[in-house]
Amino acid sequence: MSLIVQKYGGTSVGTVERIEAVAKKVAASHREGNQLVVAVSAMSGETNRLIGLANEISSDTNLREMDVLVSTGEQVTIALLCMALQKLGIDALSFTGSQVRILTDNAHGKARIKEIDSHRLQGALQAGKVVVVAGFQGVDEEGNITTLGRGGSDTTAVAVAAALQADECQIYTDVDGVYTTDPRLVSDARRLDKITFEEMLEMASQGSKILQIRSVEFAGKYSVPLRVLSSFEEGPGTLISLEEDDQMEKPLVSGIAFNRDEAKLTIRGIPDQPGVAYKVLGAISEANIEIDVIVQNVAKDNSASITFTVNKTDLSQAEELLGEIANDLGALEVDSDKRIAKVSIVGVGMRSHAGVAAKMFEALSNEGINIQLITTSEIKITVVIEERYLELAVRALHSVFELSEPGTEMT
Repeated sequence: MSLIVQKYGGTSVGTVERIEAVAKKVAASHREGNQLVVAVSAMSGETNRLIGLANEISSDTNLREMDVLVSTGEQVTIALLCMALQKLGIDALSFTGSQVRILTDNAHGKARIKEIDSHRLQGALQAGKVVVVAGFQGVDEEGNITTLGRGGSDTTAVAVAAALQADECQIYTDVDGVYTTDPRLVSDARRLDKITFEEMLEMASQGSKILQIRSVEFAGKYSVPLRVLSSFEEGPGTLISLEEDDQMEKPLVSGIAFNRDEAKLTIRGIPDQPGVAYKVLGAISEANIEIDVIVQNVAKDNSASITFTVNKTDLSQAEELLGEIANDLGALEVDSDKRIAKVSIVGVGMRSHAGVAAKMFEALSNEGINIQLITTSEIKITVVIEERYLELAVRALHSVFELSEPGTEMT
C-alpha cells in the first residue's frame, strides 16, 4: 500500500463533470489499495470572481477579510468532490485548512506554512477514507483564515505530503508533464521523463508556469518526490526528484524558461561608495517588491548605475520609490522599460561543460538579438532581451541545444 497525495488545479475541477472525472481517477487509485489525500483548488475562474466582487465594494479591501472571502472557493470544491466520491461508493471526508490545522504566519494573501498537524488526516486514512483537503489556505496562531498566494494549492499538497511522509505527490494539471519549453511556442518541445528539483526550481523561478516556486522548494527541502501529470489523458508524466539522471553524458540543457511579466528599472549617476546599493535595493525590498536580475556598473567619473528587474505589477510602486531614492542620492536619471522579456537555459549538465554561455550568446547573435542583462548560476544562464524577440530567441535556443524530439525539425 502506497500513501499518495494528489493535487488537482482549477482547470481540472472547473465543472461538475470534471469534478466527477477527478472522482473516478481518485476512486480507481484508491481501489488499487493506495491511501489517498487529495488537495484541490477552487473551480476555474472562481477566485477571480470573488476578487471581482470585493473590488466592486472597494479597491482597498482589508487583507484579512479578503482571505476569508477567497478561501470559500476551495471549500466548495472539497465538498463537491467528496459528494462525487461518495456517489461512487468511496468513503471520503473533506477538511478545510483550519480543520487540518495547516498553521501559517499571519501574512494575509501570501502566508507561509509553519507546520501541519497531521493527526486528523492520519486518523481518517487509517479508517480507510479518502481525505480531501482544501488547497491554498491555512490558519494563523489566532485562528484567522490565511491564504498562501496564487498557486498555493501546489504548496498545500507538497506540505501535506511532507507531513505524512507520502511516497509520492502527484500534481494533476492541464498538461501531461514538464516540457523542454512551452509547446505552444515550440511545437516539437519534448516532454521530460525526469528532472531534478534544482532544475525544476530554476525553471519555475524563471517563468515556467507548471509548478509554484514555493512548492518545488518545499518538495526539495523535504525530499518529496513530485510527479506532474495530466488530468485529461493517461501517461507517465514527469518525475521531479533529488536524483540526477544516471546517464553517462547528461544533456547540457534540460529546458528553456521565459517570462514576459517583468520590467526593468535603472538609476544612473549615483555615488560609487559602500552602502549605496543597499540604499537603492533595500528600500525596494522593504516594500515587499521582489527583485530579480541585478547589474551594477561604474563609469570613469566614479559614478555608478544600478539596473534591476521587478514584476510588472510592482513597476509603478517601484518607480515611485526609486524616484524618492534618486532625490536622496542626487542621482542623474531614473528610467524604466516594460518591453522586456527574460529567457533562461537550465540544466545540471552545465556544471561539467564549458562553453555553454558562449553557445547561447552566439545563437542569439545569429538572430540579431541584443542582450541587455545577464545573470548566471551553476545550472542556469538568464538574459534580458527586448520582448518582441522572445519567441525567436526561445526557438533558436531550443534548436541549438537540440531539445526537440529525435527525428523532428523546428517549425
